[in-house]
Amino acid sequence: MAIDGTAARAGVRVMKITILDDYFDTLRHLPCFAKLAGHDVAVFTDHTQDDDVLAERLRETEVLVLIRERTKIDAALLGRLPKLRLISQRSVYPHIDIDACTRHGVIVSSNLHADTPSYAAAELSWALVLAAARQIPRQVASMKAGHWQAGLGHTLRGKTLGVFGYGRIGSVVASYGKAFGLHVVVFGGEDSRARAVVDGYEAARDKQAFFAGCDVLSLHLRLTPATRGIVTAEDLAAMKPTALVVNTSRAGLVAPGALVEALAAGRPGGAALDVFDIEPLRAPDDPLLNMDNVICTPHIGYVTEEEYDLQFTDVFDQILAYAEGRPTNVVNPDALLRLQNRGG
Repeated sequence: MAIDGTAARAGVRVMKITILDDYFDTLRHLPCFAKLAGHDVAVFTDHTQDDDVLAERLRETEVLVLIRERTKIDAALLGRLPKLRLISQRSVYPHIDIDACTRHGVIVSSNLHADTPSYAAAELSWALVLAAARQIPRQVASMKAGHWQAGLGHTLRGKTLGVFGYGRIGSVVASYGKAFGLHVVVFGGEDSRARAVVDGYEAARDKQAFFAGCDVLSLHLRLTPATRGIVTAEDLAAMKPTALVVNTSRAGLVAPGALVEALAAGRPGGAALDVFDIEPLRAPDDPLLNMDNVICTPHIGYVTEEEYDLQFTDVFDQILAYAEGRPTNVVNPDALLRLQNRGG
């Protein structure tokens, strides 16, 4: 469903801006949305990946706002959007064909925010750890069904928390683990482990020892060609039968099918997941949704009012910078020249 935004103001070059996949019509109610005042803004609250539908929706669009990886923008679709000049978003962009954007003179602006913590994602990671350890979903379901206690949980204090990827989110999760009395071990790239040691944490000597020693393993890596499938079936098989895997980063970090098979085999003993290979995941028969040892949430790690306002302040600032002729956070600078050549 499309929702119209603000009307034009005198003296402002009106741009046609389209926001896709704003499921709950959230952005219009954030303080940062005022930055788009004076422009023609359309907000779509449903999701579609149908190129015919998208081509019609975006036919007059000059600026496209994407919310993470909810919609894939490929070469075929770009070829049908002659007025598109800018894609503004935040974070990584595996869902965007950057080369095709460059060929069509479409600027992609995306602040990777590598130096800013994401407390919302870190908080959800820790919430999932607590929910799994204390069997909170099971206990709540038991009471709603008219029963009382449904099982025996586990205490976290004294256990080992493994943080795979010590960046802006992983470092915060490590601090939560320390506060709860866990022994924190970090694995990742050489720089990542070195930073962790400086901060007082242990760096795992190798990947095998890391996976074997974790009681709780939390993944905090960017999904890149180098990290896709970095967690293998062998890694998971080396884990304790009581261990928990938490993934609020990207499902693609784990080799295809490996987690389902590992959970069915009993190593690790459980998982708490906020990310999936197919999103939105609406298949009730998906194996992960039908395992008693798995807790699933619908990719809400960054979905808080505060985090949204922080993120979309960046996204909308990128649009204003483009309107002023000085695009920022451009990931395909060659598109600038092509845009000039096509009269943008």
